[in-house]
Amino acid sequence: MRPIAELASEMGLDPTALEPYGQDKAKVPLNAFPNADQKAKLIVITAITPTPAGEGKSTTAVGLTQGLAKIGKKPVLTIRQPALGPVFGHKGGGTGGGKSTVQPAVDINLHFTGDFHAIESAHNLLAAMVDNAVYRNAIDDFDASGVIWRRVTDAEDRALRTIMTGAGGRLNGPVREAGFDINAASEMMAICALASSYEDLRERISDIVVGWKKDRKTPVTAREIGGVGSIMALMRDALKPNLVQTAEGQPTIVHMGPFGNIAHGCSSIIADQLAENCGEYVVTEAGFGADLGFEKFMDIKVRQGGPEPSAAVVITTIRGLKWHGDVALKDMETTDPEAVRRGAENLKNALRIVGMYGLPAVVAINRFPTDAAEEIAVVKEVAIQAGAVGVEEAKGFAEGGNGMTDLAQAVVHAADQPSDVKLLYDDDDDYFDKVENMAKSLYKASSVEWGPMTRTTARRFAANGWNFPVCIAKTHLSISSDPKLKGAPSGHTLPIRELRILAGARQIVTLAGDIITLPGLPSKPNAWDIDLNDDGEITGILST
Repeated sequence: MRPIAELASEMGLDPTALEPYGQDKAKVPLNAFPNADQKAKLIVITAITPTPAGEGKSTTAVGLTQGLAKIGKKPVLTIRQPALGPVFGHKGGGTGGGKSTVQPAVDINLHFTGDFHAIESAHNLLAAMVDNAVYRNAIDDFDASGVIWRRVTDAEDRALRTIMTGAGGRLNGPVREAGFDINAASEMMAICALASSYEDLRERISDIVVGWKKDRKTPVTAREIGGVGSIMALMRDALKPNLVQTAEGQPTIVHMGPFGNIAHGCSSIIADQLAENCGEYVVTEAGFGADLGFEKFMDIKVRQGGPEPSAAVVITTIRGLKWHGDVALKDMETTDPEAVRRGAENLKNALRIVGMYGLPAVVAINRFPTDAAEEIAVVKEVAIQAGAVGVEEAKGFAEGGNGMTDLAQAVVHAADQPSDVKLLYDDDDDYFDKVENMAKSLYKASSVEWGPMTRTTARRFAANGWNFPVCIAKTHLSISSDPKLKGAPSGHTLPIRELRILAGARQIVTLAGDIITLPGLPSKPNAWDIDLNDDGEITGILST
């Protein structure tokens, strides 16, 4: 790996301003950001609806960055930090794979520079202070029944989804039902990913709604609870983006990690702002498919100040399209162009969604050794007919940057095309209209089913002036709310089960279907395979 100071110098950063963590990673203080006259072009990576066959979005994002360097461009990659839950659970690491990885991969997949620990500590400190305020009757008309601020953990621990607190006697506080979420769904995580400065961070933390007074109309905020200064102290270093590199030495900024299905699914605005001042092209990844991560990238991240993208890359695989074409996993290696064509309805829908936001799109076919030429030909034909400005094979896993130069050329061409960036709805649109719009235009639903109290909750939010963008939390395995519906289903109903206000993150989380915000471990967790060998090396983390 290249010395981190050398990498920083090439980016226009002062190496002496970095805060190094060892020899291969560093934090970049906000006051050390350069200010370039010419901003880089931003390329957002999205994909078809995820399948068990895998799409390789992170690997392709890393490979594209390496490919851009191979054709003489100056790229910077911005990606999310992997959460420990999936690392030890089913998904594994999130630093790419094969010859297209971000390094030091083991560190990034584990504790890294401590950002997630800081966020978890800050979140749970606020929870403790909320319970203390209730115990001491510090706020008029605010008791345990009004508390909505849950705790978070970075472990996939289903036993903590619903718990009882305060048991054991009066000195432990009132008994109430509570629970944990995964820390990637923490509002603190979302706030860090969206804040533009320490001043903005403080204001957003202060605005967090932790509960409701007895009238169930008056919110209680972190500002009233107190301790915002202590939370700021815990979050000081977490707001600084982390500088590392790809396996081929291109600068990579790894910062924040909200999930794309239950949170807004993008790395930080600060990371993109740093990157656009340090290169010619910024490659960034949005979580899951175009209906989730990409939509949230545009309607939440860009809306709240993130740089506008110049183009999008929609990643697909032959295997993934076969899955959407109803081919079983055991039959993936059997050549079946017609199944690919059936499944390509999902690809067409992803391109349709990207087009709704006014961006030119390139399709990247992430290659597997078993892909047949006639299957690839089908994808290229369908993609061009659906409006893609280019279609190229992505061979980053096997070949690194050398296998990504054709895709890189296509992306440069796409970024030079005229774009007319637009968002799906206006800020002042009614909340119900926003959800109905999303349901029909994004998810191809025919109707929205509003669950008990959801309309009342939405009106309460509106009465408090929270006219925020909508963060739909739904399954990532279908464009609908039913994970069993493959391809591009239409005519279904989008069920709205619950609304949660994230006033600090400036969004309304809307749970569409039975959504679990704290995953549980699978029957064969990756934690069984990860180990420390006699040489002190960590082994068994996937994608490293």
